[in-house]
Amino acid sequence: MEFVFTPPASVAVPVAGSTQYFPVRRIFCVGRNYAEHAREMGADAQADGREPPFFFSKPVDALVSGLGPLVVVYPLATTNLHHEVEMVVALAAGGERLTVDAAGKAIFGCAVGLDLTRRDLQAAAKAKGHPWDMGKGFDQSVVCGPLQPIAQCAALDQGRIWLSLGGQLRQQGDLAQMTWSVTEVISQLSMLVALAPGDLILTGTPAGVGPLLPGDVLTAGVAGLPELQVEIQPRPL
Repeated sequence: MEFVFTPPASVAVPVAGSTQYFPVRRIFCVGRNYAEHAREMGADAQADGREPPFFFSKPVDALVSGLGPLVVVYPLATTNLHHEVEMVVALAAGGERLTVDAAGKAIFGCAVGLDLTRRDLQAAAKAKGHPWDMGKGFDQSVVCGPLQPIAQCAALDQGRIWLSLGGQLRQQGDLAQMTWSVTEVISQLSMLVALAPGDLILTGTPAGVGPLLPGDVLTAGVAGLPELQVEIQPRPL
């Protein structure tokens, strides 16, 4: 096969304690999967029952990953960049219309991740009823730490999730507060698309999201997973 130009390099996430890398196929995110975060974003989170989860995607080449501290350049076209800490699950198997049990068996591993959001662009798009892809799917808009293989992960549905900025705690919650559990999220997504090995799924963020500035250094964690440290660098003039 002859290409017009050299294809871009593969996107991959390192596997903790290994020399292996996990090749990334697609990146999905579930919105408002913690009730308190839904409320802080202005949604009327139901006290009884659960609204069906909704999903959005990020481009694969928007992913920032690697070993050690990571760097994200403050993005274009925003003055209100927000952090959202999330647990990431990586799939080693796929399929459509997966049961919750089958969804659990499809998981390769877990990691700490960030869903970065240009909140001003997202809010403006929402106000006009426009798609908010550019609020979510911009360059370097998703960050993922090393993947911990599932056999070495703590429980998927309980454990602390948190983010601090400059040593000050910004976000804190527990995986048990998810509206839809990890395996339920995977199962529900498989009702919409055929999942496949290499897919990453960000499973939602607890309350406390807030702005980032150039020069900020944040640390994020999920119980039992390698911590994630990210520096927000100024955009070159």
